[in-house]
Amino acid sequence: MTAPLASVLFVCIHNAGRSQMAAGFLTHLAGGRVEVRSAGSMPGDQVNPSAVAAMAELGIDISDQKPKILTTEAVQASDYVITMGCGDACPYFPGKTYLDWKLEDPAGQGVEAVRPIRDEIKTLIEGLIAEIDAKAQAGRES
Repeated sequence: MTAPLASVLFVCIHNAGRSQMAAGFLTHLAGGRVEVRSAGSMPGDQVNPSAVAAMAELGIDISDQKPKILTTEAVQASDYVITMGCGDACPYFPGKTYLDWKLEDPAGQGVEAVRPIRDEIKTLIEGLIAEIDAKAQAGRES
Protein backbone atom coordinates (compact mmCIF):
# COMPACT_ATOMS: atom_id res chain seq x y z
CA MET A 1 0.00 0.00 0.00
CA THR A 2 1.21 3.51 -0.75
CA ALA A 3 1.85 6.03 1.99
CA PRO A 4 -1.12 8.20 2.99
CA LEU A 5 -1.46 11.52 1.17
CA ALA A 6 -1.72 13.35 4.49
CA SER A 7 -2.35 12.85 8.18
CA VAL A 8 -5.18 14.66 9.93
CA LEU A 9 -5.77 15.21 13.65
CA PHE A 10 -9.23 16.24 14.84
CA VAL A 11 -9.33 17.91 18.25
CA CYS A 12 -12.23 18.89 20.48
CA ILE A 13 -12.55 19.10 24.25
CA HIS A 14 -13.97 15.68 25.12
CA ASN A 15 -13.07 13.73 21.94
CA ALA A 16 -16.52 12.21 22.26
CA GLY A 17 -18.67 13.82 19.57
CA ARG A 18 -17.52 16.19 16.82
CA SER A 19 -13.94 14.93 16.50
CA GLN A 20 -15.08 11.30 16.56
CA MET A 21 -17.70 11.92 13.85
CA ALA A 22 -15.12 13.79 11.74
CA ALA A 23 -12.59 10.96 12.14
CA GLY A 24 -15.28 8.42 11.22
CA PHE A 25 -16.25 10.32 8.07
CA LEU A 26 -12.65 10.86 6.96
CA THR A 27 -11.73 7.22 7.54
CA HIS A 28 -14.85 6.11 5.62
CA LEU A 29 -14.70 8.61 2.74
CA ALA A 30 -10.93 8.76 2.16
CA GLY A 31 -10.56 4.98 2.04
CA GLY A 32 -7.07 4.75 3.49
CA ARG A 33 -5.67 7.67 1.49
CA VAL A 34 -5.45 9.74 4.68
CA GLU A 35 -4.11 8.86 8.13
CA VAL A 36 -6.73 9.83 10.72
CA ARG A 37 -6.32 10.71 14.40
CA SER A 38 -8.59 12.31 16.96
CA ALA A 39 -8.02 13.55 20.50
CA GLY A 40 -9.42 15.79 23.21
CA SER A 41 -7.94 18.34 25.58
CA MET A 42 -10.08 16.82 28.39
CA PRO A 43 -11.28 13.45 27.01
CA GLY A 44 -14.62 12.08 28.12
CA ASP A 45 -15.33 8.55 29.35
CA GLN A 46 -16.97 7.34 26.14
CA VAL A 47 -18.05 8.44 22.69
CA ASN A 48 -21.37 10.28 22.76
CA PRO A 49 -24.11 7.66 22.15
CA SER A 50 -26.08 10.17 20.03
CA ALA A 51 -23.02 10.68 17.80
CA VAL A 52 -22.64 6.89 17.48
CA ALA A 53 -26.34 6.58 16.55
CA ALA A 54 -26.23 9.48 14.05
CA MET A 55 -23.20 8.00 12.29
CA ALA A 56 -24.73 4.50 12.28
CA GLU A 57 -27.66 5.94 10.30
CA LEU A 58 -25.15 6.55 7.48
CA GLY A 59 -23.53 3.14 7.82
CA ILE A 60 -20.43 4.38 9.68
CA ASP A 61 -19.63 2.57 12.92
CA ILE A 62 -17.73 4.62 15.50
CA SER A 63 -18.98 2.58 18.47
CA ASP A 64 -15.55 1.00 19.02
CA GLN A 65 -13.76 4.36 19.38
CA LYS A 66 -12.49 5.65 22.72
CA PRO A 67 -11.78 9.27 23.67
CA LYS A 68 -8.03 9.94 23.73
CA ILE A 69 -5.92 12.66 25.34
CA LEU A 70 -4.34 15.25 23.06
CA THR A 71 -0.57 14.81 22.92
CA THR A 72 2.17 16.97 21.48
CA GLU A 73 3.34 13.92 19.52
CA ALA A 74 -0.05 13.57 17.79
CA VAL A 75 0.10 17.20 16.67
CA GLN A 76 3.71 16.87 15.48
CA ALA A 77 2.83 13.73 13.47
CA SER A 78 -0.09 15.41 11.65
CA ASP A 79 -0.16 17.54 8.51
CA TYR A 80 -3.57 19.01 9.34
CA VAL A 81 -4.77 19.91 12.83
CA ILE A 82 -8.49 20.63 12.87
CA THR A 83 -9.88 22.09 16.07
CA MET A 84 -13.52 22.10 17.06
CA GLY A 85 -13.93 24.30 20.08
CA CYS A 86 -10.83 23.39 22.10
CA GLY A 87 -9.61 26.98 22.23
CA ASP A 88 -6.00 27.50 23.24
CA ALA A 89 -5.50 23.92 24.46
CA CYS A 90 -4.01 22.89 21.11
CA PRO A 91 -0.22 23.18 20.81
CA TYR A 92 1.03 25.08 17.77
CA PHE A 93 3.82 23.90 15.50
CA PRO A 94 4.98 25.76 12.38
CA GLY A 95 4.45 24.00 9.07
CA LYS A 96 1.11 22.43 9.99
CA THR A 97 -2.19 23.40 8.41
CA TYR A 98 -4.50 24.54 11.22
CA LEU A 99 -8.24 24.79 10.63
CA ASP A 100 -10.85 25.74 13.22
CA TRP A 101 -14.30 24.38 12.47
CA LYS A 102 -17.03 26.23 14.36
CA LEU A 103 -19.48 23.46 15.17
CA GLU A 104 -22.17 23.18 17.81
CA ASP A 105 -21.25 20.81 20.64
CA PRO A 106 -23.43 17.66 20.53
CA ALA A 107 -22.73 16.83 24.20
CA GLY A 108 -25.91 15.94 26.05
CA GLN A 109 -28.10 16.22 22.96
CA GLY A 110 -30.33 13.61 21.36
CA VAL A 111 -29.74 12.13 17.92
CA GLU A 112 -32.21 14.62 16.34
CA ALA A 113 -30.00 17.52 17.44
CA VAL A 114 -26.80 15.70 16.42
CA ARG A 115 -27.90 15.00 12.81
CA PRO A 116 -27.41 18.58 11.52
CA ILE A 117 -23.97 18.74 13.22
CA ARG A 118 -23.10 15.37 11.63
CA ASP A 119 -24.22 16.61 8.21
CA GLU A 120 -22.18 19.82 8.55
CA ILE A 121 -19.12 17.76 9.50
CA LYS A 122 -19.63 15.52 6.44
CA THR A 123 -19.65 18.59 4.16
CA LEU A 124 -16.46 19.92 5.80
CA ILE A 125 -14.78 16.50 5.45
CA GLU A 126 -15.67 16.31 1.74
CA GLY A 127 -14.03 19.72 1.25
CA LEU A 128 -10.97 18.62 3.23
CA ILE A 129 -10.56 15.47 1.10
CA ALA A 130 -10.80 17.59 -2.06
CA GLU A 131 -8.09 19.91 -0.69
CA ILE A 132 -5.80 17.01 0.27
CA ASP A 133 -6.29 15.37 -3.13
CA ALA A 134 -5.62 18.68 -4.92
CA LYS A 135 -2.38 19.25 -2.94
CA ALA A 136 -1.25 15.69 -3.68
CA GLN A 137 -2.02 16.15 -7.38
CA ALA A 138 -0.15 19.47 -7.47
CA GLY A 139 2.81 17.79 -5.74
CA ARG A 140 2.91 15.05 -8.38
CA GLU A 141 2.80 17.57 -11.23
CA SER A 142 5.65 19.77 -9.95
